[in-house]
Amino acid sequence: MEYNKFLYDEFGNIYERKNLYLKEIVELNEKIKEANPNEKNYLRRQQKELIKKRGEHPYNIKFKKFKESEKNFIKSLKKKKKDFINQLDQSLPYKVKKLKIECFIAQEKYNFYKKYIDLTYDAQFEYEKNRILMKELPPIIESIVKETKAVQNAIKDRKNIDLNQEKKIELEFKKFKKEQKKALKLEQRKLKEKRKKGLISRKAQINENKILKQKYKEAVLLKSYDCFEKRNKEFIKNKKHEIKQKTKLGLKEINFNIADRKKRIPIELEKNKVKIAYFTLLFPGVGQILNSQYKKGILFLIATFFIYFIAIPYALGFGNYQGEGIKGLITLAEGGRRVDKSLIFMIEGIIAIFLLIISLFLLYFSFKDVLKVEKNKIKGIRPKNWFEIKSSFQEEGFPYIANLPGLIVIVFIILVPVTTTILLSFTGMDPQHQSKFYWIGIQNYKLIFLGQGLAGSVFWLTLGWTIVWTLVATTLAIIIGFILALLVNQDRIKGKAFFRTVYLLPWAVPAFITIMFFSIMLSPNGAISQLIQSIWNIEISVKTDAMQTRIALILLQGWLGSSYIFLLSTGVLQAIPNDLYEAAEMDGATTWQKLKHITIPIVLFQTAPLLIGQYVFNFNNFSIIYLFNGGGPFEPTLYGNLAGSSDLLISYIYKLTIENQYQGIGAAITVFVSIAVMFASFLGYRNSKAFKEERL
Repeated sequence: MEYNKFLYDEFGNIYERKNLYLKEIVELNEKIKEANPNEKNYLRRQQKELIKKRGEHPYNIKFKKFKESEKNFIKSLKKKKKDFINQLDQSLPYKVKKLKIECFIAQEKYNFYKKYIDLTYDAQFEYEKNRILMKELPPIIESIVKETKAVQNAIKDRKNIDLNQEKKIELEFKKFKKEQKKALKLEQRKLKEKRKKGLISRKAQINENKILKQKYKEAVLLKSYDCFEKRNKEFIKNKKHEIKQKTKLGLKEINFNIADRKKRIPIELEKNKVKIAYFTLLFPGVGQILNSQYKKGILFLIATFFIYFIAIPYALGFGNYQGEGIKGLITLAEGGRRVDKSLIFMIEGIIAIFLLIISLFLLYFSFKDVLKVEKNKIKGIRPKNWFEIKSSFQEEGFPYIANLPGLIVIVFIILVPVTTTILLSFTGMDPQHQSKFYWIGIQNYKLIFLGQGLAGSVFWLTLGWTIVWTLVATTLAIIIGFILALLVNQDRIKGKAFFRTVYLLPWAVPAFITIMFFSIMLSPNGAISQLIQSIWNIEISVKTDAMQTRIALILLQGWLGSSYIFLLSTGVLQAIPNDLYEAAEMDGATTWQKLKHITIPIVLFQTAPLLIGQYVFNFNNFSIIYLFNGGGPFEPTLYGNLAGSSDLLISYIYKLTIENQYQGIGAAITVFVSIAVMFASFLGYRNSKAFKEERL
């Protein structure tokens, strides 16, 4: 049997074994390792004999007697406790009685375990623990008794209040309050006069007013304590709070001291292999209870309840709205009732999978916890008590508590819909299969990548325009915003506030209003169209010509997006130290060189991540396309009835899924677009200087 030669505490300190039986086995093991073959056989026989006659070993005999004595002591202690409670002064506060009982038990245990501290570390720990309780509980009890008496005396004093005297004091207080208010108003008038004469600023007047009001409140409050009843009530309230806080802090300090001693006194077990963790793997909480961590075990038992009464039954179809758990995800309501819907079966199946994943995590964390505690016990480290667990959780567990609601939201509001979309892309959900649809594998992706069918061919046309739109419209907005910021940042520009207000208007005004306004103005009978025709005699057809629509959309988005870039660039430009430009001028740098080597690099460094976000936003900019011309003009020969010539992928997906009910292929395009956008964003962020210098 292999045992560690030494025991270790939580700080890594080494301790000799007190269990002489185990110590002898360890010593024989060491001799066997170093002995020659003949001696090994003799030593092994000796070890087997020792194990066989385990009960006859002097230490084990002593230890057995100790356990019997301990058992009898615990029984007798219960009777002594009852007798002590009967002897207690029943008029004492409940907390005092409880602490006195605890102190009495500590005294009894201290006297009992004192005789066995050399026999076992458990006895030594109980001795040390109760010694701390004996030493530190009496001052707390004395303090509570003393402060409680003060409270009781104050309550008695309240009965002896002279009502006539109190009324007199109240009248004096009201008179004093009026005088103070009058004095306050007088001082405030003086301040107003000083302000009118220009002797003080408005800010100084406001500050002085605040000081005067504070002084008035303090004087009134102080005077109010002339009233004995109020003073008495405040005294009682403060004393009760003081008792509560002192007791709480005192007990906390005791628990800290006990925890510190516990960390320095090892535990000695006869077992040398991990068993509890593996036997209780499937039942979180049971292992913690067997490791004597009862309150922690109760918390983990909630996980067991969740796994076996919520997650697994739901995965098997119990408690589903329509579906059959994971089975429903596979069958998609095939052969089901008329009212059964494949989509509901799919969603409930996905929820079932996530519940099982959560269950696996709970099982894993419980197993790891029990395994760690059990290994530490074998090593010599005592399990943490509830006070230590609670303290540790309050310090280290806050991030987990704070993130738990967010994690639940992510799972059920984000991951479930995302998983549903991904799985829908492998189904044949279309106008003919809305209620019941089936798995079709990668057929939707095949149609897209090979450009087969109307949906596939439209996809590539739309993708091409989406890329052009994203790059040109976003870049135009960045250029316009940056140039405007540079112009307004010049020292020679007057009326900067006015220009900044004007340049921010496209961002301040709701975008849909601007889009609808230009949509109407650029219609065949719109004001802008009529104005261009009357001045240059050019007839424009923005709503019916694909190229003109696209150009108008790019220009419009360039203007709408420029405000945000203007704001970002302005903030960065104002933060650039003038020393850089002065040093560059001294070195003979031109305006263009300063712009190229100072301004642009700094602005890009600060705003690059946000600029990448602008490209991603415009890639999925649904509102401007849909509101301006509904994705038109429409060219049936190229796009059929599924999309228009100005549709982006996002509006194309909308028309496929919402208007034409091709959810299967729409989901496939969504997955493709999402992966492409994430990959492009990753490349953009990775190549930005801010990312490389770990500023993100």
